[in-house]
Amino acid sequence: MNVQLLSKSELRLWLALFMCPKLGIAALKRLEGLLPNILYLFKLSVSEWPAFKLTARQIEDLSNPNWQYIDALVEWLERHNVHVIPFNHALYSNLLLNTSRPPSLLFVRGNIKLLNKVQVAFVGSRNPTAYGSKVTKNLVTELTQFNVAITSGLAIGIDGIAHKAALSVNGSTIAVLGSGLNNIYPKRHLQLAQGIVEQGGLLVSEFLPDVPPIQFNFPKRNRIIAGLSNGTVVVEAAIKSGSLITARCAVEEGRDVFAVPGSIFNPLSDGCHHLIKQGAKIITNVNDIVEEYWQFPQPEKVSVKKNLAEDKLLASVGHDTTPIDIIVQKSNLPIEQVLERLLGLEVEGFILSVPGGYLKVCS
Repeated sequence: MNVQLLSKSELRLWLALFMCPKLGIAALKRLEGLLPNILYLFKLSVSEWPAFKLTARQIEDLSNPNWQYIDALVEWLERHNVHVIPFNHALYSNLLLNTSRPPSLLFVRGNIKLLNKVQVAFVGSRNPTAYGSKVTKNLVTELTQFNVAITSGLAIGIDGIAHKAALSVNGSTIAVLGSGLNNIYPKRHLQLAQGIVEQGGLLVSEFLPDVPPIQFNFPKRNRIIAGLSNGTVVVEAAIKSGSLITARCAVEEGRDVFAVPGSIFNPLSDGCHHLIKQGAKIITNVNDIVEEYWQFPQPEKVSVKKNLAEDKLLASVGHDTTPIDIIVQKSNLPIEQVLERLLGLEVEGFILSVPGGYLKVCS
């Protein structure tokens, strides 16, 4: 599909609309229904504008936009390869458009075509355990085999782990920001954000480039993550967390919510267990997600793993931290052989070395 992006003149007018106070998506959709094209408004005389239910303040702002600022902004957008996608543009996400509060504009940098690709969101704790980190890596790595884009919020923790896991297997990933694209947050993920763009991913924001990462922006960001995605996976989340806000947004829009179970002794599992009680689908492997979507293309190559039940040593490692002396005792193998085999299992991704011993990360 060869779709034209906004011309410079169109971009200037859209930015004027965007910066007009209280001219939100509902008002813009109303204008779209009354005019041949929303931008046709600027071809009419100002005296005709009240007929379109514009307030006196809106008419004042739209008749005298800050063109100096807008032109400087257009220059910045062009220089940094940032595109603006209005809600009525063919490249705008259909899923996001059909939510209750879609952004009127999206500022995007990278592979714009990902906006309408099948997406699964990953959200969770900013301080995940080794278990949560490994579960996220495993699920994301396997999901990318189905040509699914991984969407998250570029935050520390599960978000960053999900983005990095997708990139590690040349998968597609979308990062939705709670700030402007000239204000990447957190700063430690500047390199990750650049890597996402360089590897064919996409950065998305509904905010002007210089908008800072203020607290109020992140719930707004979360609704976009949920809105872009067919389903949302929650990995390790406390009861009061932004991850549950994202899950609630997904539920409100009729999207699927998946929750990874965890230890009942871990407060980070409380949010996931709450979601499961409320009807979220419990997931223990990638098939629990894939089976919900007929549109997921089958992977070109699916690896076949060995029969893990026959691995005596692996059977000696628990899903909670297991000390090395317990593994030796349960496996009844020489410690030299145990250490060698444990290293192999860790390389293969079946266990994880943690303080105090080893942790099984597969069923």
